[in-house]
Amino acid sequence: MKQYNDYFWRAKNATLDMMMRLFTYIAIFFLVFTVSPLYIRAGIIEDLRQKIDTRGIEIKNLEQEIAQYEKDIAVLGGQAKTLANSIKELDIARKKLDVNIRLTESKISNQNLKIEKLELEIGDKEVKIDQNSRAIGEIIRSMDQVETKNLTEVILSNKNFSELWDDIENLELLGNQIRDQVKELQHLKAARESDKATTEKERAVLVGLKKELSDEKRVVENNKSGKNRLLATTKNKESNYKKILEKKQALKEAFEAELEQFESELKVAIDPSSFPPAGSEVLLWPLDKIRITQYFGDTAFAKSGAYNGKGHNGIDIAATYGTKIRASLGGTIAGTGDTDIVCPGASYGRWVLIKHRNGLSTLYAHLSVISVTSGQEVGTNDIIGYSGDTGYSTGPHLHLTVYATQGVSIQQRKSAVCNGTYTLPIAPLNAYLNPMDYLKKL
Repeated sequence: MKQYNDYFWRAKNATLDMMMRLFTYIAIFFLVFTVSPLYIRAGIIEDLRQKIDTRGIEIKNLEQEIAQYEKDIAVLGGQAKTLANSIKELDIARKKLDVNIRLTESKISNQNLKIEKLELEIGDKEVKIDQNSRAIGEIIRSMDQVETKNLTEVILSNKNFSELWDDIENLELLGNQIRDQVKELQHLKAARESDKATTEKERAVLVGLKKELSDEKRVVENNKSGKNRLLATTKNKESNYKKILEKKQALKEAFEAELEQFESELKVAIDPSSFPPAGSEVLLWPLDKIRITQYFGDTAFAKSGAYNGKGHNGIDIAATYGTKIRASLGGTIAGTGDTDIVCPGASYGRWVLIKHRNGLSTLYAHLSVISVTSGQEVGTNDIIGYSGDTGYSTGPHLHLTVYATQGVSIQQRKSAVCNGTYTLPIAPLNAYLNPMDYLKKL
């Protein structure tokens, strides 16, 4: 009998020993998370978070400074067009552009901090995933050893059914804990993949910001060149400035008359069903702030003699020098150009034409810098350039034209007025559409 009892007690002690090992693994599992070096990294992540917050405040302050410069420029824009005012406007624009460069540099720095923080957080999750997986594996292997004992041995190793029930409950508790840890493991893996996807998006934003910084520096250089050119051609005299404006006006009118005669002779059948109906609001505004200075068609300004009395072929939107211009809708860059190369001050200056997939095309003109190339695919709201006053312009603004794509094409035309060959989007008069019929309602 004594030998029989000893067998029972040895079996029970073996079972208890297994149970203690399992609880020890669970304890180690949780201890790993409470005394891990991850807490040291957590301090680094918190430091990065604070730096990101500080940089965010700096960005807001710079944006407010830019907004004030834009207000100052708007005040000047409402005053008489004089040489002194034009120089002053260029100077204020230059200050705004310098702050804008600082703003973009700050955004780049902030973006780098965000990416660094995300990478650390991904590293933390990968360490936790590894620890979690190893701990679960150890628990499962130990449980497997317990479960390989035959039922008779487990029953006989308990003095009574109460103790047997306690052992079964403990095994069930361990099973529940494993299930909880498996769920946590799945959550960690999903969160890691989400962080990786976010990191890729942030990297794409960083690439865009670096491109913006490069373009903004080009805008500043163009601003400097414009001021120097203005001072050189006017010899800093108001009388010379007035003469230059008059010559530009005469050249512009002659060029428009020449182009209008050619376009009026074009005959292209345009199917109205090939593009969206009026009022469809399929286009976004290409600027963040909208103040329309000239509408489409037979406006009062057109009837007064402007545009050779043929009406305005687009809309003009106020924009301080160097304002970002965005695509109103995704599409393909059909072409870019600069009419000032052949006909300075007479037409669109630097322009971009986008062909959209819905049968519409949009033209953006008077740009200071073009940020896209012919054939490039762009998305809705992508930056395509920066506002300026190239071509015929009495001040920085954006000219926006909307065409029925069936009718517009980029052509090279010889100009008797300009004594050269220019490249420009050309369309029959029936291909010009009122932008207000397709832009989102303000």
